[in-house]
Formats: sequence, structure tokens, C-alpha cells
Amino acid sequence: MTDLSRRTLLAGTAGATAGALSGALPAVLSATPAAAQAPSQAAAPAAGQVPSAYRYKVGDVIVTAISDGMRTFPMPDGFVRNAPKAEVNAALSEAFLPADQLSIPFTVLLLDIGDRRVLVDTGNGPAKGPVGLLQGTLASLGVDPASIDQVVISHFHGDHINGLVTAEGTPAFPKAQVMVPEAEWAFWMDDGEMSRAPDGLKGGFQNVRRVFKPFEGKVERYAWDKELAPGLTSVGTPGHTPGHTSFQLASGNDALFIQSDVTNIPALFVRHPDWQVTFDMDGDKAAAARRKVYDRLSADKMKVAGYHFPFPGAAYLAKEGDGFRYVPVLWQPVL
Repeated sequence: MTDLSRRTLLAGTAGATAGALSGALPAVLSATPAAAQAPSQAAAPAAGQVPSAYRYKVGDVIVTAISDGMRTFPMPDGFVRNAPKAEVNAALSEAFLPADQLSIPFTVLLLDIGDRRVLVDTGNGPAKGPVGLLQGTLASLGVDPASIDQVVISHFHGDHINGLVTAEGTPAFPKAQVMVPEAEWAFWMDDGEMSRAPDGLKGGFQNVRRVFKPFEGKVERYAWDKELAPGLTSVGTPGHTPGHTSFQLASGNDALFIQSDVTNIPALFVRHPDWQVTFDMDGDKAAAARRKVYDRLSADKMKVAGYHFPFPGAAYLAKEGDGFRYVPVLWQPVL
């Protein structure tokens, strides 16, 4: 049997390509004006990507995953609070990710449920750099912000709520009903909690008040286990924040679990569900919620959408050893 190694295959392919071009290329060049032979600067690829959106269906519901961008930064000490940095780097390497570096994507979901448009979280808002892309991508899709009927918030971290307002401080979705978890509102709007908070958390309280100021008296607070829109039910998954909420979307015989921030980077926290990310306000409770949710999702083979999963953020989770295996959904070119 002939041994076709990768090197042999590449060398053969390159040789065949060169041979095929060797006869035609001089003739082409001789017939081409000199100015046209020089590479055109106008043909150079753009530095950024095209607007990132991906549609898939859950029963009769059209789900549009919209990238709000991604932040990449050096991994700080203590990013995983209960695992040595060497073990964290080993997990990154296992997933073919660079050591000592983290990339965190942000994916907002737009749900078309019948004639109702529901936005789940709002991204980083007007921001400089590689995030804050939601509004631009909505425009590229032809979605008018005024056409959003509901904005459903999972929790009050800035990367989920800052997109509620424009750079001028006005509502970014002017006709939308804004719905927030009542447990989350009770914590972040409590002056006593803010006064007792460590200095590093006080900015979060101030940001919550800034974002919701234009909505005074207009925010609807919802409880857990409530249907917020047809087929969309709130699920309490506290730990990441006191009122952190996930959602289950059901339509016909199909379902999607929208996990919000139950997990951050899946290569770390899906594979090692007991690891606690520095962003979890109650690490033990967050890990317990993660295991409970993932045991159910893996047993039911239910699709899950993760806010910080690699775009488009939809996957299945399979039980593997003491953790879980991340299985991305198959990309469908046609809805």
C-alpha cells in the first residue's frame, strides 16, 4: 500500500498545481498590462469580519444568534479560583487554545416567536474595540430596534445589560417591554447591599443604576418558573449572581436551554464543572447549579445556547468522566 503522508500529499499537490500553472502563467502575464499585474490595494481583505449572525429553528421559533464581539486578554492569576494555573493551561492546551490567554465571546439571542420579537440580553452596549457589535449587526439584518417587543435580561453584569441604552443614555429598544429577574433587581437595587459590597463590586451597583435610570417605573420584574413569552420560561440558576436566570424555550417537540452564564469558557468549565470562575459571586452555588443543569441537559440530549460559548453558541453536552464534553451543533446553511 502506498504511504500517503500529509507531507507527501502536500508536496504532490503543490507540484501538480505548479505544473499546471507553469505553461499558462507566462502567456497570461504577457497579455496583461504591467499596471494590472501589481496586486491591488483595493483587493486587500478587510481587517474585521462581516457581521456575525446565524439563524436556526427550535420548533416554529426562529432563533438568531448575534455576535456582540469577543474580548481576548492575558489570563490573570485566579481566573479559576479553585484550580492551579498550570491545570488551567493544560485544559486550554487540550482544547487547542493558547496558554496564558483567554478569549471570551458574547452572543445575544433574538427570538421570533410568532409575531413577537424577543431579545435575550443586550450585549456590551456602545463600546470601543472588539465588542458592542449588536446594533450594527441588527442593522445589517434589517432589524429595526423599534421592532423589538420584549427585552428579557438574565442578570445584571454589564456585558448583558449595557446594550439597553445608547451612547446618549436613551433606550436602545424604544418600544420594548424590559423584563428582569426579581431576585436580581432586589439585590442590585438594595442600597444596603451596595454599602456592604467590597470596593471592586461597587462599580457594578453604580452601573446597574445608570443603565436602568431611563426605565424608572417601566421595568417588569419576573419570578422564576414563569412563562415570559410563548414557550419561553425562566429558570433560576443562581450563583453566578444572586438572581442569575436561564431560560427554556419550547416549541412543539423541540426545546433549547438558554443557559446565560451558567458556564464561561466551555473548554474550562464544561470540561471541569466544579471549577469556579472569578466572575461567579457565589462559586459553590454556581458550581452546584452548573452540575444540576448539565446532568439534565446531557441526559435529555437537549440543545443549549451559551452566552460565552464559541459563536454561534449552540451545542450539546455529553457526560464524560467527571465532567462533560462540548459538542457543537452542525452548521445548517439553509434555515
